[in-house]
Amino acid sequence: MPIVRIELFPGRSDTVKGDIARQITEAFHSCAGVKPADTIILFNEVPPSDWFEAGESFGEAQKKE
Repeated sequence: MPIVRIELFPGRSDTVKGDIARQITEAFHSCAGVKPADTIILFNEVPPSDWFEAGESFGEAQKKE
């Protein structure tokens, strides 16, 4: 049973996340023969202030723009 964890900034609609989940589920089904019911997709929305790259938060970087 594949479990796919997706971390992203907040803001995508439930419709968009549903589309992403369906396409990933279909990819596992068509490429690996996994039954769709056995694929789990988890979305973890992380605010930019909690997401860091090279020691700087994306929240701070957005303030500079």
